Amino acid sequence: MNNVNAIIYVVDDDVSVCRSLGLLLKSHGFKVETFTSAAEFLAFKHPKVLSCLISDIRLPNINGLALQEIMAERGIITPIVFITGYGNIPMSVKAIKAGAIDFLSKPFTSKQLLNAITLALSKAKVLNKKQAEVAKIKQLINALSPRELEVFHFVAQGLMNKQIASRRGTSLQTIKIHRGRVMQKMQVKTVTELIHLAQKVGIASSSD
Repeated sequence: MNNVNAIIYVVDDDVSVCRSLGLLLKSHGFKVETFTSAAEFLAFKHPKVLSCLISDIRLPNINGLALQEIMAERGIITPIVFITGYGNIPMSVKAIKAGAIDFLSKPFTSKQLLNAITLALSKAKVLNKKQAEVAKIKQLINALSPRELEVFHFVAQGLMNKQIASRRGTSLQTIKIHRGRVMQKMQVKTVTELIHLAQKVGIASSSD
């Protein structure tokens, strides 16, 4: 596994834990950034590179689970591996359901941690690819004119040209022209492709 450009973030209020994990991870080729609080981690300017977060559950002010929620709200897609000496089953279940990669109880082995990081970085690759795809789709949508955007939404709902023309109170030919431009600008050849793009950015098809 190529660790050259991956950053592993470590958040633990125990400085000695940050230090020991930092040394371990650097010895395996990772770049490491350590923080003693969730607030410090959130204030850090995260570069757009492959990364994962190793975070203690019990942290001052903002605990690990609260940090996980804040990251989701802010769109920080760095996968999390939780570590704790005070964990319990309900806590671990909640963390995993919210998307955590693993929940390791202290003391854990280097192998357990590195295996969890491998899984986290694999997930990060998938998430980064998805995020880049969504960003490209939004860029294409932003290039649509107001009328084209309206037609795009109607097509994404599964409406036919005649139905769109009826709703818009305009001619069928005009809708065909706008629809053709939408297809061209969105770089698709079929309505199915167009609907898939809409769904990927949260514009779900509707039968109404």
